[in-house]
Amino acid sequence: MHRLTGVFPCRRNRLIAKARLAVVSMSVLFWAAFAPKALAQQNVREWETKAGGKLSFEVASIRPSEPGKFTPPNFALDASDGYNQAPGGLFKAGFSLEKYIEFAYKLMLSKDERDAMVANQPKWVSSENFVIEARAAGNPTKDQMRLMMQSLLADRFHLQINFEKREMPVLVLSLTKPGKTGPGLRPHSEGPPCDNPWSPPVNGAEPDIKVFPPRCNSLEVEDLPGNIVLIGSRDTTMNLIASLLSSIGHLDRTVVDQTGLVGRVDFRMQWTIGENTLSSTDDAPGGTNFMEALKEQLGLRIKSARAVVDAPVIAHVELPTEN
Repeated sequence: MHRLTGVFPCRRNRLIAKARLAVVSMSVLFWAAFAPKALAQQNVREWETKAGGKLSFEVASIRPSEPGKFTPPNFALDASDGYNQAPGGLFKAGFSLEKYIEFAYKLMLSKDERDAMVANQPKWVSSENFVIEARAAGNPTKDQMRLMMQSLLADRFHLQINFEKREMPVLVLSLTKPGKTGPGLRPHSEGPPCDNPWSPPVNGAEPDIKVFPPRCNSLEVEDLPGNIVLIGSRDTTMNLIASLLSSIGHLDRTVVDQTGLVGRVDFRMQWTIGENTLSSTDDAPGGTNFMEALKEQLGLRIKSARAVVDAPVIAHVELPTEN
C-alpha cells in the first residue's frame, strides 16, 4: 500500500495527476473540492462575506519558478475548508496563475470550465509557475487567505475575473434506487465521530483503514496492490463528492448532485484501473472499474445532461509587477 502525496511518477498514479488534484500539502491528505455548481455568485459572496470581505497580506513577493524546481504549498490550495496551516499566517507555493485563481475563488473546475476561463488569454496563465511568498497578520482562516489572494492577484497581476452564466454539458449524479444508498455511503451520524484521537503511522507502518480516512473533512487516496485505488472522506457533503467524482473519475465534465441526499455523509470506494487507461468505463481485468464501483458501492449513477452554470472568465490579466 502506498499513500499518494501529490507527485505521481508511476502509471496508475497518473489517474490522480490527471484529475488535477495536484495540490500538495505538507501532510499526506488531499482535501475534497467543492462542486463546480457552487460557483454561483450568490454562494461566492456568502463565503466571502463570512470571511470578512476584502483582505490583504501584510507583505508578499512573487517570482518566476526556477526551471525544473517545484515549490510545494505549505497548506492544501483547494476549495475545501480542510486547513492544516500552522500559526503565523504564512503562504508559500509555486503554481500557475490558473491554480492560484482556483484557490482564491474557491473553485474546482472541470476541463471545459477551465478552458473557458483562460480562453483568449496568454499561454503563460496556465503554463508558467510563479512562487508566491506572503504573510498575513495573526492566524487567518483558509477563507481569509483566499480573500488575501484575491487582492494579491488583482494588485500584482491586474486580474479581473467575471462569472458568466453558460449552458454546458454536465453529468447528473443520482441514486440508482430511490431512497437507497450503497454500503460505502452512509450518514456521518452512523459512523465514528470526528473527535476520535488519531496519530499518523510511524516508521513506515501501514495505515489502519478500518476507519477511512482517519481524519474528517478530508479526502484521502490510497494506492493499493493490484492497481486498486481507494478513496474516502468523512463528514462531507454530496456536493463535495460530486466534484470529487468529476476529477478522480476522469470525467472532464461538471457533475451536478441530484441525489436529494442532505446533511453530512461518510463514503469510501475502491476500483481497479487498467494497465494503459485512465477511462472510468474501461474494463478492469480482475477487478471493478470506476462506474461499476460507483453503482455497487455507493448506489449512485451518472448520466449526461445540459445545465446552466456560473462559469468564471478572465476578463483581463498581466504579468506580475515587480516586488
